Amino acid sequence: MRKNVFELGSSLDSSETWSLQSDEVKKKPKELKALHEHSIVLKKEKRRGKPVTLVGEFFIEETKIKDLCKKFKKTLGTGGTYKDGWMEFQGECGDKIKELVKKEGFRTKN
Repeated sequence: MRKNVFELGSSLDSSETWSLQSDEVKKKPKELKALHEHSIVLKKEKRRGKPVTLVGEFFIEETKIKDLCKKFKKTLGTGGTYKDGWMEFQGECGDKIKELVKKEGFRTKN
């Protein structure tokens, strides 16, 4: 029997099985930097009509940055989180954040 060269569709009989895979893009590991080598940027955005202050990008260990974020939230009295190298704080607190970041030994761009 001769095999048809031109086929439409897929064969479910083959040893190769088709499966859904998540489209996770593997992130390259971040380079860790010393505090004075950072160049921290402060951004202000509006999300759902409310102001959000972004601080980053940080290149230190994740446990240390989460502790630092927690310390900043307590000092500012606002909510916030750490995502993908950036700290996000609720409200417009750019001037206060800038002072806190400098006290910790980071450099800021603006």
